[in-house]
Amino acid sequence: MFDAQLLHDAAELLELCRRASLKIATAESCTGGLIAGCLTEIAGSSDVVERGFVTYSNEAKMEMLGVPKMLITLHGAVSEQVARAMAEGALAKSLADITISVTGVAGPGGGSKDKPVGLVHFACAGRGRPTIVHHEVFPGDRADVRDSTVQTAFTILRRTVQGQN
Repeated sequence: MFDAQLLHDAAELLELCRRASLKIATAESCTGGLIAGCLTEIAGSSDVVERGFVTYSNEAKMEMLGVPKMLITLHGAVSEQVARAMAEGALAKSLADITISVTGVAGPGGGSKDKPVGLVHFACAGRGRPTIVHHEVFPGDRADVRDSTVQTAFTILRRTVQGQN
């Protein structure tokens, strides 16, 4: 299900978090749980992965993560503001030390001039750390966009744990 590079990067991230005594929670929309799924593909990941929220619908974002309806109305579900609220909501509603959120347009449809297919917003929140946000526009088909999103989420988490963000 996951390629060797993603599994390698997941194992490396888990080990970094173990050494730092950090637990992770994910808040995923366009990936539908792939980030948590890849992390939990690694045996022993339960000492790092605290939980995952799959919030594909706007209602789920609001109910499970406390994303304000007004943010979605004003900026759309695929926005920096909603990604930030998702990451911070996951932190508030979990026992995790660090969270990653993703919201985007995986395609093949659903894109627009302002929000093209491949656009993904990321946010990483942590206890006692500022929330960081990032976005990318990934090329390729739906599977490519989702795989690239998982890879980028791991990179953001790794850099955050290492103090590079």
